[in-house]
Amino acid sequence: MEAYKQEFIEFMVDSQVLKFGDFTLKSGRKSPFFMNAGGYVTGSQLRKLGEYYAKAIHECYGDDFDVLFGPAYKGIPISVVTAVAYSQLYGKEVRYCSDRKEEKDHGADKGGFLGTKLQDGDRVIMIEDVTTSGKSMEETVPKVKGAADVKILGLMVSLNRMEVGQGGQMSALDEIRERYGFETNAIVTMAEVTEYLYNRPYKGKVYIDDTLKGAIDAYYEQYGVK
Repeated sequence: MEAYKQEFIEFMVDSQVLKFGDFTLKSGRKSPFFMNAGGYVTGSQLRKLGEYYAKAIHECYGDDFDVLFGPAYKGIPISVVTAVAYSQLYGKEVRYCSDRKEEKDHGADKGGFLGTKLQDGDRVIMIEDVTTSGKSMEETVPKVKGAADVKILGLMVSLNRMEVGQGGQMSALDEIRERYGFETNAIVTMAEVTEYLYNRPYKGKVYIDDTLKGAIDAYYEQYGVK
């Protein structure tokens, strides 16, 4: 496994963003693990998060894009810190854009978006924290494509949960790629997280022991891609 992936797994654990236990997801599924990007709250955490996203995007998509689009709400700070990191790491200025849950009907920036105005010809990379079912893209993709004649190059998430999407046949990320025709990638997959943390002490604690590994395996037996 690449060093930056190992570092990112440790970063998620240190930031208490990746947790293990018994959780009920938005989809209603009972999960033995939970990832919440809202847990990145300090300046140093957000700086590092933006750097990890920037490195992953650079590796997967190169520099030929114009806009980072982060869906509201959690995608807003992620797109901002990634744009900052991209400028610092690669010397390329990219714009950020996010949608509003409710349109603003006054002021110079009224409308349904924050940040840059999407323009015809823009090449866009979508950013999310995690995709469980892929349902969020049903709302976001039409908004982005309806704003201007843009090309969506891909989606980058921090963690690929590796479970079936709404169709029940393929992973949520694969489902998005099939449906919308753009690439989907993640900084790390849950398989990589499990492989790295299973029975491996980290700072004096084993986060995934035999019992939790059994719960994760059972979860994927029910919700994982066959």
